[in-house]
Amino acid sequence: MRGLTPIERDAVDTAGAAPMLAQVEAWAAVNSGTRNLAGLATMAGLLGDAFASLPGEITLVEPTPVDNVGADGVVSAIEHGKHLHLVVRPDAPVRMLFTGHMDTVYPVDHAFQSLQWLDDGRLNGPGVADMKGGLAVMLAALQAVEASPLAARIGYDVVINSDEETGSFSSAALLARAAHGKVAALTYEPALADGTLAGARGGTGNFSIIVHGRSAHAGRNPEDGRNALVAAADIAVRLSKVRGPRLAVNPARIEGGGPNNVVPDLAILRINFRPATLDDIARAQSHIDSAVAMVAAEHDVRIEVHGSFNRPPKPIDDGAARLFDLVKASGADLGLDIAWKATGGVCDGNNIAAAGVPVVDTMGVRGGAIHSTDEFMIPDSLAERAALSAVTIVRIAEGRL
Repeated sequence: MRGLTPIERDAVDTAGAAPMLAQVEAWAAVNSGTRNLAGLATMAGLLGDAFASLPGEITLVEPTPVDNVGADGVVSAIEHGKHLHLVVRPDAPVRMLFTGHMDTVYPVDHAFQSLQWLDDGRLNGPGVADMKGGLAVMLAALQAVEASPLAARIGYDVVINSDEETGSFSSAALLARAAHGKVAALTYEPALADGTLAGARGGTGNFSIIVHGRSAHAGRNPEDGRNALVAAADIAVRLSKVRGPRLAVNPARIEGGGPNNVVPDLAILRINFRPATLDDIARAQSHIDSAVAMVAAEHDVRIEVHGSFNRPPKPIDDGAARLFDLVKASGADLGLDIAWKATGGVCDGNNIAAAGVPVVDTMGVRGGAIHSTDEFMIPDSLAERAALSAVTIVRIAEGRL
């Protein structure tokens, strides 16, 4: 640990002494898939108890209502779990935001529910890397900062949402409010197994396009029908043709149709866009509007578009570059070589950057194979990454950003 001040050394020691591994094992044993409301409630309770060791006020925030388009074309509200929000010293001279998520991609009936130690010392289990390990790292780092003489200088919000894995639709407003006025943010998505962090990120938009046609007998009077399935396919083909290096387009599914002798009167196209820049969002939206208008006219169908570009692209601007440099320097003083690379994946870091706050969003554990039954965490990275966060936060509290 070269180049550390006595305050930073003490913070590193305090963070490393936290019971992070035991916390990960206990938290990963709770299924908290995004739609498992009972599991999320249990997880929120466990996290509330753990984060109560920090000063400030914890609240469980009701989720913002979110609409969903069903396979039958009916739009209805989806239920989400509550989001944990902790506010500490809101009047402090330096204020930060720390975020994570309690949900995983594994539903309550998924086969992957248990933890096991692998022969090479890695821990395999649902959510161990993404991101219950990250939550333990965040808590340990903040406890270390609270034990330091610099604690009074820094105030912060902690937001742990229940719907990150499905786009943070019910927590986006909370994230935006919590980001307001912050000098920087750290988010605890997992780093790669070698410690590489995510840098620039593209954006994402998910859409459900409902096509209403007209049913008719496929043999007796097909000309009286308006084939919703064909129209939806036409939209998919038109939009897939606009993809390029700065805009990925993925028509993922078309739902609808029925018996072979009936012209289908309903179809739903599910489609994902990955824009590289804000200009690409505008371009994609223009293509959506154009394709929908032309198909509606040519096929004589009625079309509804539901969805949005919910996560804007996250470029590395000057503020983000300074924060990355600080994290890299903190890592170097801990003997860590911190590198980063651009990624097409998205997370709450996109939302935070859109609020104008510099963010590093992969401050969690080193791990890999996330969103699969091979998901793993490298246990040694718990203390390592908690130390990296603690030193980074202490330096921001000192005004070194």
